[in-house]
Order: sequence, then C-alpha cells, then structure tokens
Amino acid sequence: MKSESRLDPKIMEEILKFSKNVVEAPRLVAAPDEINLEVTPHDVAHQIDKARLLHYKPLTEKQHKTPLIISYALINRYHILDIHPEKSWVRNLLQQGFDVYMLDWGTPTNMDKYLDFDDYVNGYLDSCVEFVKDETSSEKVSLQGYCTGATIATAYTSLHPESVKNFIATAPVIDGWRDTTVISNLAKHIDVEKMVSIIGNMPPEFMYYCFSVLKPFEQGIEKYVNFFKNIDNQRFVDSFLRVERWLGDTPPIPGELFKQWIKDIYQENLLIQNKMYVGGNHIDLKKIDMPIFTQVAVGDHLVSPECSMPLHYAVASQDKTLRIYPTGHVGMIASSISQKKVLPELGQWLAERS
Repeated sequence: MKSESRLDPKIMEEILKFSKNVVEAPRLVAAPDEINLEVTPHDVAHQIDKARLLHYKPLTEKQHKTPLIISYALINRYHILDIHPEKSWVRNLLQQGFDVYMLDWGTPTNMDKYLDFDDYVNGYLDSCVEFVKDETSSEKVSLQGYCTGATIATAYTSLHPESVKNFIATAPVIDGWRDTTVISNLAKHIDVEKMVSIIGNMPPEFMYYCFSVLKPFEQGIEKYVNFFKNIDNQRFVDSFLRVERWLGDTPPIPGELFKQWIKDIYQENLLIQNKMYVGGNHIDLKKIDMPIFTQVAVGDHLVSPECSMPLHYAVASQDKTLRIYPTGHVGMIASSISQKKVLPELGQWLAERS
C-alpha cells in the first residue's frame, strides 16, 4: 500500500488562513496612497525654486533658543521623519521644546538637470539657513542632516561654520570607499558620465531598482508574506502601509548632482580626504569645529556604519559624540527604539547646547 503523507493540521490551518487573507486584502486594506499620514502641523516658511522650508508649529509653551533645521535626504520624501504621531522624529523634538524646520527639496524636472552640489549647498540650504537666522533673530542655527541630506549638510557646515552652532549627522554618507552596501558597490562600477548624458535626471525607477537589490528576499517576498499574515493586526497594517507609501514616492535626482555624487563620494572618495570642491570652494572637514553628534545604525543597509563613522574622527570639534544604535537606516529615525533611545539622547545633547 502506498503511504499517505498528510500536512500537519496546524500548518494546513495557517495555509488556509494565509490564502483567505490574500483574497480578502483588497476589501480590508486601503492602498498606500490613501493613507492619512497625520503629519504634524506646519507652514511653508520659505521657498526657493522647488525647495520648501517647512516650519512646524510648537507643541510646548517654552522653546530652546537655537532653532533646528533638518536637511532631509535626496531620496524619497521627508515624511519618514513624521511617519506617524507615535513614531514621529519631528513631533518628538517639538515635544522636547525645539523650534523645528525641515528642508523639502521638492521634485526636480528636466529643466533642473544641471543643478549640482553648489546649488544645493550654497543655494538652497544656505538660503534656508539665512532665512531662519533672520526670522528667529539667531546668529547661528543647529543643523541636522539625514543620509544624503547629511552629506550636503556636512559640506555646508565646512563652508559656513560661522552659521552652525551644533551639527547632527544622522547616517551620513562620508567615506565612500568604506561603504560596504550594495548601493556603494553599484556606484563604484557605473559609467555615470554616460548615464547622465543619456538619461539626464536619475528617474525614480532607478532608485527603486537600487532598493530592490539591497535585500531582495526581505524587501520583496518576505515583507509581503508578513503583511498577509498580519492583515488582521490593524497597527501592523497601518505601519506597513505608511512605510510603503514613503518607499513608493521618490523624486528624480538632478543629473549633474547625481554625477558629482557618484564620482566625488563613491568613486574618488574626495570628501573624507578633504579633496572635494563645491562651487569652486574647498571642503575641509577640519573647519567643522562646533559641537557635533554623529548617529549611525549597526544594521544600516543603505549607508554602512563604516561609511558614516569617519566623520567623527575627521572633524576638528573638541565637543563631539558618536552613538551607534542596534537598528537599521529607517529604524534609527522612525521606530520605538528611535522614540525611546535615539531621540531622548539627541534631545538631551542638543538642549544642553541650545
């Protein structure tokens, strides 16, 4: 007689439940673009070309004297720093009494393909810093940069140290040769001159491709399996859809800026060697001498810790702090560990210097 193989009843039950969840998903779950992000109230305080400076409304009666400007990354949108009221980087800082501004770079079009590092550093960011200084009657601001926004902020702080009281670098892209991520390996081997000459601006599709090869199983199959398994968990689903909306919304990157970025940061590694020039001006990290707080994540698959940490040792600051957190690139800014560990430490450090 042939032996019959039967699935364990519990496994069979899980399979049936999973299949039912897949079928029911369109009825139970909204599309990511239908999610209300519940963003923290803010005004557009200043605008230059397509770049906007957002000013968040205070949540405390008393505020620290020195305003804080956040230079967001060039990839995706600033919403990740305000992804949910309970996980909002911005809201947490407001609740700690900081006066918070955020730089939204906007959406470049084909006519912007010649924008370069100089436009972003000495144009947009400098314009926003000067606006906030005038608006708040402050001689200096605190400046935080996240990811690629931290690289831009690093260049700015080197060129304009007189305007920056405190500098916070969160997962900065600094030492391209030490970056062990897939993104870095791709960047080191592409003919960026040819790419830009043919394509112009780097389209969102190229960014999506780069993300897809970072962790193909985890970012592809596995996350959707977990989604359907937890479709009855409203909190899980809400968090999942918010992040999906963020991941699915990234602007193009101006071609000239992208070309300079790949060549200067990843291929020739000029920034950490103090050989980089922006708008004809020399970027010398030793000119960064104000208090600096560098934040890196052990599990960062977009900017490896080895790429970020050299900034801590390259600057001339006597007052400098390096913190390494057991989380990932997004987890460091939009998670429970961010709220319970990262932000309280940053808030205390910044309050003492503001």
